[in-house]
Parts: sequence; C-alpha cells; structure tokens
Amino acid sequence: MNTIFGIKNCDTMKRAFKWLDENGINYKFHDYRKDGIDEKMVQQFVDQLGIDLVLNKRGTTWRKISEEIKLKLDEESLIKLMCENEAMIKRPIFDLEGYFSVGFSRQDQEKLGGKLLK
Repeated sequence: MNTIFGIKNCDTMKRAFKWLDENGINYKFHDYRKDGIDEKMVQQFVDQLGIDLVLNKRGTTWRKISEEIKLKLDEESLIKLMCENEAMIKRPIFDLEGYFSVGFSRQDQEKLGGKLLK
C-alpha cells in the first residue's frame, strides 16, 4: 500500500492529495499529529532519504532553535527533536511499497508519476 506521511493542513500536502486523487492513485495517509510518530519511523525515513532531506530547516520551528544548540545536534538528537516537533519533518514523505520520496515539486511529481502511473 502506498503511504503518504505529513500534516493534513499543510499546503504542500493538500497539493499532493489532489494530485494523487486526480490520478486515481490509492494511498493511505499517516498524519503525524493524529496518528503519531516515533523514532523508529523517523529513523526509517533518514535511512532511506538521508537526514538532510528529512529535516525541514526552512520552517519556523527549526529557525527558533539557537545556533549554539544546532551546532551540538547529531543525527540521534535530531531524530528525537523531529519526533517532538513533527513540523521539522519535510512534507510530504511517500512510501511507495518500499520506495521513499520526499517533497512535491514538479520534478518530484514526475518521479512519482513514473513510479505510480503505469
């Protein structure tokens, strides 16, 4: 089953839902705020995509953290921080039966289309 992870009221998520629905793609939605998130899940994202693709450094939650603290964060502490602050995880993350992808730019849509629209 295809799964999309994120936060329901995010604009990028809304675009992804619309695209999936318009293309007749079946998926399950996992809302971090409603369904929860844990270190094992975030670690899986990081293992598949890399910490730099999973960590949302453009959001206000990340920008509120002092530079002094940011310099001390390693991968393990970043994963814990993302579990405590789900807005720090880039959205959407797709699990397409084991193929992971993050983001929903035009380029991302083309890659997803190649994987999903056969």
